[in-house]
Amino acid sequence: MPETHTSWQSAKADAQRMEREIAALIPEEAIVSVEQKPTGALFPCNNTQHTWYGSTTIRLTDGSDVEGIVKTIEEHYQEEDRFDIRTRLNFAREYEVQLMSPTSAETYIFGKTAADTVRIDSGSVCFTLPEGVYPGGKF
Repeated sequence: MPETHTSWQSAKADAQRMEREIAALIPEEAIVSVEQKPTGALFPCNNTQHTWYGSTTIRLTDGSDVEGIVKTIEEHYQEEDRFDIRTRLNFAREYEVQLMSPTSAETYIFGKTAADTVRIDSGSVCFTLPEGVYPGGKF
């Protein structure tokens, strides 16, 4: 991954902003609630850098066409060139989309995780922690 001088706070804020951007593509009338986790965790990108991982869960109205909503969001990002897109069936055989930056470790995975629920998992760009900052715990 390319070297970056982004702080963990900035990487987290950018990833959370993108989670909200994805969630905003869901029709308002289909949304019951949006819960963005305030903290996440760090994972190594390489020997010197980390990436921040977090998530947002969107509860939808009963009977929502979750797969249709996920595919509509996918179509939105296919019209842009900032992400490479992969699709798959997740462990529960539900349609899932992964947006991956072609230039960094930034990634977003969204799909149905429970009845009438869309979850957006995010991974930020890589960054270097300040010396002495332990990467365990919540960030």
